[in-house]
Amino acid sequence: MAHCSSVFTLALVASLCFGASRCYIAIPLKIYPGKYNVSSEVDGTPATFQDDGNGLSLASDPTGTVNFLDMVNNLQGDSGRGYYIEMSIGTPAQKLNILVDTGSSNFAVAAAPHPFITHYFNTALSSTYVSSDQTVAVRYTQGNWEGELGTDRISILDGLNGSMTIHLAAIQSSEGFFLPGINWQGILGLAYPMLARPDSSVEPFFNSVVEQLGIPDVFSLQMCGTGVSASVVTDPVRGSLIMGGAEPTLYRGLVWYTPILEEWYYQVEVLKLQVGDQNLNLDCREYNMDKAIVDSGTTLLRLPVNVFNAVVDAITRSSLIQDFSSGFWEGTKLACWLKGETPWKFFPKLSIYLRATNTSQSFRITILPQMYIQPITEVDGTLDCFRFGVSPSANGLVIGATVMEGFYVVFDRSQRRLGFALSNCAGEESLEGHFKDDCFCNLRQYKEGFAERLCLIEGSIPSIFGDDEQSTSVSCK
Repeated sequence: MAHCSSVFTLALVASLCFGASRCYIAIPLKIYPGKYNVSSEVDGTPATFQDDGNGLSLASDPTGTVNFLDMVNNLQGDSGRGYYIEMSIGTPAQKLNILVDTGSSNFAVAAAPHPFITHYFNTALSSTYVSSDQTVAVRYTQGNWEGELGTDRISILDGLNGSMTIHLAAIQSSEGFFLPGINWQGILGLAYPMLARPDSSVEPFFNSVVEQLGIPDVFSLQMCGTGVSASVVTDPVRGSLIMGGAEPTLYRGLVWYTPILEEWYYQVEVLKLQVGDQNLNLDCREYNMDKAIVDSGTTLLRLPVNVFNAVVDAITRSSLIQDFSSGFWEGTKLACWLKGETPWKFFPKLSIYLRATNTSQSFRITILPQMYIQPITEVDGTLDCFRFGVSPSANGLVIGATVMEGFYVVFDRSQRRLGFALSNCAGEESLEGHFKDDCFCNLRQYKEGFAERLCLIEGSIPSIFGDDEQSTSVSCK
């Protein structure tokens, strides 16, 4: 939820597409996607840690301060409304769901009633809440809140043993921040102190956790909403926030790292984009204008305007669908197909090339059609409707949930790097799309229906390119 990202409620018109080429019927459709662009003392015994050979810390003592397996599936939500974690705040504990956001740095909770939330943190009921008598206001591109700064005891039920004294903002008023349909009552900013408001003296949540619990300065995220429509799912989609390292059971293959350029947002360097096999042939500085960041609080893949237009043109040329409504690309219309007829086969893969930690190399992360052509709703039980999960941005390139849901993302702050591995909840279709055919030991059996899951050959590398002099020899910042 970057401060420069947008928060908005869309009034969409669904264009019903029959066959593969034309859209005929327009149906008014009110969509509330929710908040998706907003951008002491220690109890318990310290854990011991071991190195996995790749510089990552893994917990080896399940009775210690952290137990990674206890953190698995500690998130709920979906990419349209955000992923949230349950936290206990104050004494006695008050339980709230808190949105996980790597694009901001304040930990803030509702402290007053609001028509779109079911409950809030009552500071008067907490004997450990201490007000700093200082006001704070955070404004996003759309949406803002105001409140007072303070501290209180915080604990997370799934994975962290012990409580911490944390800086928090008690939200007294807001506009466009809490929206209909959400199931969270606050925001957990996981970025660096430079983004904290009113200034960097307000220590962000994860900095406090690292200092007070003594865990490594690493966290990792898995969000499991790829190809899932929030409107037809009874239970929330799950995800995992692993604090202190990475959990190997949540990803397949190796973790590939790109440097964190500046410690404010999680800023990275994008070298180039491809649509299918087409290189956009833009100056790489276009991709990084004004910055390129990884932000779990932003739903879509957001691209600088020139890059967005080039991507849409390339998709239009390579897609099997002709004469597509411009409203679909602009985010004002949904495209619908007969139920069960998924449109992903009509669209190309997108590839983002990132500079590797070995600066003479690059690697790419592949965004499959099921990640950026996103199911939103159904109509009359006969049609499934989808939106375009890419949007133009005036504030830089944002790798949001659209991309992150296909990957396990490691925020290795201790070594100032960001890692990507293939998420194990991305699905078999996603797995097949990220590896070459000879990486599987049972691809034929899987395609013929004799195997339910694909088997990767040990050491297989997903979507990785090595030396690329054309894209790595110049600075794109």
